Amino acid sequence: MIDLRALREDPERLRASQRARGEDENVVGTLLDLDERRRGALSSFERLRADQKSFGKSVSRAQGDERQALMSRAKELSQQVKEAEAEADRLGAELDTLLKSVPNVIEESVPPGGEQDYVVLEHVGEPPAFDFEPKDHLELGESLGAIDMERGAKVSGARFYYLTGIGARLQFALLNLAMEQAIESGFVPMVPPVLVKPEAMEGTGFLGAHASEIYQLPADDLYLVGTSEVPLAGYHMNEIISDLPRRYVAWSSCFRREAGSYGKDTRGIIRVHQFDKVEMFSYCDPADSHQEHLRLLEWEKEMLAKVELPYRVIDVAAGDLGTSAARKFDCEAWVPTQSAYRELTSASNCTEFQARRLSVRHKDGNGKNQPVATLNGTLATTRWIVAILENHQRADGSVHVPEALRKYLGVDVLEPLKR
Repeated sequence: MIDLRALREDPERLRASQRARGEDENVVGTLLDLDERRRGALSSFERLRADQKSFGKSVSRAQGDERQALMSRAKELSQQVKEAEAEADRLGAELDTLLKSVPNVIEESVPPGGEQDYVVLEHVGEPPAFDFEPKDHLELGESLGAIDMERGAKVSGARFYYLTGIGARLQFALLNLAMEQAIESGFVPMVPPVLVKPEAMEGTGFLGAHASEIYQLPADDLYLVGTSEVPLAGYHMNEIISDLPRRYVAWSSCFRREAGSYGKDTRGIIRVHQFDKVEMFSYCDPADSHQEHLRLLEWEKEMLAKVELPYRVIDVAAGDLGTSAARKFDCEAWVPTQSAYRELTSASNCTEFQARRLSVRHKDGNGKNQPVATLNGTLATTRWIVAILENHQRADGSVHVPEALRKYLGVDVLEPLKR
């Protein structure tokens, strides 16, 4: 949720953010109008309530006919107080609803535009030059006995799969490597719940534009998480915390309906309904959030180097940011059979947006309670298997195992099954 005080002081900043996102900038005027009317209604309510208290003392001192007349006036005043309070509450609820629909204010350096308007910040590593026709990850996965889409669909439907044999072991190796790195960097490891209450899902900004992607259990009033960002952001909900920054890393299964993406990446495990992920999450002083964002990106790059993948870093354009993000960097690995870079990690700075909604605060230098900043970043997911298999494949269908993963897998090369 955006800061109303900051909006009053600099409304043009939100207008510029809305324009860059491709959103309606007229919402700024509506917010300011509602805010002014609500504050006016609150003033009227408080003035009338003060008059009511003062008038009540006069009634208590009066006698006879005078008391009866004053009692009648007191009744009218009581009704006016109730009406003024109801109007202030109505305007407050209307303002709160509108505020929750407005995305976070972007950082000034975020590129404007939509999905294709990102800016490439750097390329790391060179895409492999094969002297043979490379196989895609599914063909490799099937020959290695690592991926079974057919039985996944038989049991659960489209976009479900089994990781089998070396495929399951590869995922465990990858995510264990990510957890090990995060713990060595000072993160507190967690296994969070994957079912959360509506206030946690709404507080992180996922019940707006992305609501159609979320699995809901109406009978229990719970949601399945699409990222452990949600339970990690809710971990300190309604708390005042100290000792910032606080960094957590979670391993969880994630669930996404992928609504509206039919026909896209239907082959293999690039875009699926269930996957596992290791996610970094940080609570920090808002003044430190920009530098913390860069730290998360560096940790992601460190992990990508360990699995020896060529990738690029992009600065995501404003119109492609999620509701909560003020800025986001993606690391996209090269996928040889697509001749394209595909997202493997995202690091987002959500500034105070989520913390305002979830009431996560810290004491500032003056001892006042203020919202913290929240940030999140991917450290590994099931999708990484796609890039690992395709980039490290060999002509005979075997796959080179990056050195950092060997201690977990116990092999240097993944060999095709003998049929």
